[in-house]
Formats: sequence, C-alpha cells, structure tokens
Amino acid sequence: MNTYKKQILTENEIKIMLHRLACELIENHSDFANTVFIGIQPRGTSLAKRLLELLTTEYRITNIPFGILDITFFRDDFRRNARPLEANSTAIDFIVEDKKVVFIDDVLYTGRSIRAALSAIQSFGRPAEIELLVLIDRRFSRHLPIQPDYSGKQVDAINQERVVVHWKEKEGEDAVYVIDK
Repeated sequence: MNTYKKQILTENEIKIMLHRLACELIENHSDFANTVFIGIQPRGTSLAKRLLELLTTEYRITNIPFGILDITFFRDDFRRNARPLEANSTAIDFIVEDKKVVFIDDVLYTGRSIRAALSAIQSFGRPAEIELLVLIDRRFSRHLPIQPDYSGKQVDAINQERVVVHWKEKEGEDAVYVIDK
C-alpha cells in the first residue's frame, strides 16, 4: 500500500490563521477579564502557547490564565487499547469556577477528546461557559455532536487519512499535512 503526505498549510498560512483566530478571540472576549485558556494535552498546548504569545506581543493583551489539561484517564477508550495510553501532565493553577474557558486543540476529529476534556475540567470547578478553538476542523468525521467555536481551517479527510500538525518547537517546522498511512 502506497503512503502519501500532502501539505495543506504552510508556515505563512498558519501565521495568518493564528492572527485571525486571535482577532476572533478579541472580538468575543474583549479584555479577557473572565477568560482562561486551557491547552488540551498533548498537541493543543503548542497552539495555545502560540496564541498567548501572539495576543501578548502583537495585541498587548496580558494576564490570560493558561493551563494544560491531560484527558488520558477521562477518555472513553482508555481501557480498550491493547497498549496503555501514555499520560501527560495537567497544570491548572487557577480556579475555573464561573470563568469563560477556551479549550484549545490542534485537530478536531471525532469529538471524543473534547468530550473527555469536558469531563476532566469539572475537577477544577464549574465554568460559566466553555468554547472550543481548533486549528483544523475535520468535518464529516464526528462521532459526537461537538463543533468548534473557532477554527482555522476545515479539512475533509477520507478513509485512513490523518491530519497532522507540525510545530517548529517540536517537529522543526510549522506545517499541516494530510497523510494516508
């Protein structure tokens, strides 16, 4: 079976998307006084950090509480895998009670990770509202009725195709690929 790797976003396109997403967040949260960002481990944290850096340096918005959330033990497939899932860390050192929580993840696929995040965040309090920001929204592949409030790009991947986001900090480049394995 042949495999292929097709680049669907370049570094410059990602940079433009991040600016657009930052502007959408500013429109909806203005001063961010009651807003917190939660990066979903492992891949959402890179996107969340990039957005925070952009909001701070380009738009002079500071003091947005930022945390990372591990959803491993809240996943509905946790005990179904042949090999154990690797747990990541959670670092939320603020109260989410009555806050506007923005979950941030790289790719929205089936919605199961977000369902797990919704369960996991309850351990930290009851948010006033929760929004979802993703770089890539894989349409037509949802198992649960979950949709993003903010998305960089919608992608229609079929069959065994995967959407993979690369970040300079981890993979040495900013790019998004569709990979058929």
